[in-house]
Amino acid sequence: MPRMTMLSGWGRFPKLHCKVSRPRTEADLRNLLAEGSLIARGNGRAYGDSALNTRATADMRQFNHMLAFDAETGQLTAEAGVMLGDVIAAFLPRGWFPPVTPGTQFVTLGGMIAADVHGKNHHRHGSFGNFVDWIDVMQADGEILRCSPDDNRDLFEWTIGGMGLTGIILRAAFRLSRVETGWVKQTVIPTADLESTMTAFEAAQDATYSVAWIDCLSSGTRLGRSLLLLGEHASRGELSAAAQANPFAILNRRKLAIAFDMPSILHAVPLARAFNALHHWRGAAGTRSRLVDWYRYFYPLDAIPGWNRLYGREGLIQFQCVLPLDRSRQGLHVLLGAIAASRQAPLLAVLKRMGRQDSRFSFPMEGYTLALDFPATPAVLELLKRLDRIAIEHGGRFYLAKDSRMAAATFRASEPRLPEFLAMRAEKGRAQAFASAQSERLGL
Repeated sequence: MPRMTMLSGWGRFPKLHCKVSRPRTEADLRNLLAEGSLIARGNGRAYGDSALNTRATADMRQFNHMLAFDAETGQLTAEAGVMLGDVIAAFLPRGWFPPVTPGTQFVTLGGMIAADVHGKNHHRHGSFGNFVDWIDVMQADGEILRCSPDDNRDLFEWTIGGMGLTGIILRAAFRLSRVETGWVKQTVIPTADLESTMTAFEAAQDATYSVAWIDCLSSGTRLGRSLLLLGEHASRGELSAAAQANPFAILNRRKLAIAFDMPSILHAVPLARAFNALHHWRGAAGTRSRLVDWYRYFYPLDAIPGWNRLYGREGLIQFQCVLPLDRSRQGLHVLLGAIAASRQAPLLAVLKRMGRQDSRFSFPMEGYTLALDFPATPAVLELLKRLDRIAIEHGGRFYLAKDSRMAAATFRASEPRLPEFLAMRAEKGRAQAFASAQSERLGL
């Protein structure tokens, strides 16, 4: 039976009273569709309100079965509620790893498709949608369509990155990638400013993985100083003799859970500046290359259950934009300058180089993406309006999986593909059947 529940995304902002159902069968979903608009929800790891519907939110975690695996091609067929972490636990010991992964393993397959997640290897391998072979999508009338590059291609392309607004993703087939071990060769490259950071990214285009922690509070000659982390899957021969005996071992990691909301003093700019300076110094002074287990390299924050509570009772807001390659250098200078000059401190700031991607509605484009985590305060909301304008002035667009507060006019100004998306939504009753708090806020 449905029940009213206070829900939020991972950012804990906004929080909404939602009527939540936990369907177990396709018939259950058809019954929900007959009652009015809904949105499918996975594990709630989108940051904002993209998986919230006050009238009907369908918790898809009961659709959690892996259905088939082809050991020759690595193709896995699974239901939408299967968790990425469960896929890793089942297949990494057999020599397979997700071809693309976001920064957490606590996401569902359906959510990964709906957001068309990207990882540290977008410049080489693109987004998750590149590895999806087909998707079963329930339409507004309850019909299930199998879509792929060959069948129902339009629906396939709109669903990847469509934020659950094209229908209910039921199951899909995607390809895993072969790996020899569960270890990553990590190389740390300290950089002194934004210019050297971007130069290092461009020089590392052949690296499989690349991501930079960037100091958003430094200014002047240190504006944009970073620690660039490169990664390659380690071969068995590169491991120690002890590790070679069990190259896919999942380590028992200590987890430091955050059990309460942290006080706002931790968000003070002087403290954040001191932390950033220390972090950059330690990275520059430490070992440049070492072997790191997969958990530490891909999912460092998963080792801190409840890390979103670090931002305080009001929650966190993430800002993530991508700027086109030819305007990234100038745009990032202006963005970082605005942040450094403000009295607001992002607790986490990440810069990535993205590769070419043509898609119907997915976030990535070739260029640089900057992701920032801020505590949810009125002052931060005002700063982010300014960052929105800077991103748009430089041809940027925004990641809907991270958005929780953007204005509809801002999104329209950033997204030339919106008219086609709305036309697709108008077909076959999709706009009436599938809606989220985010889609209503942004006029999707």
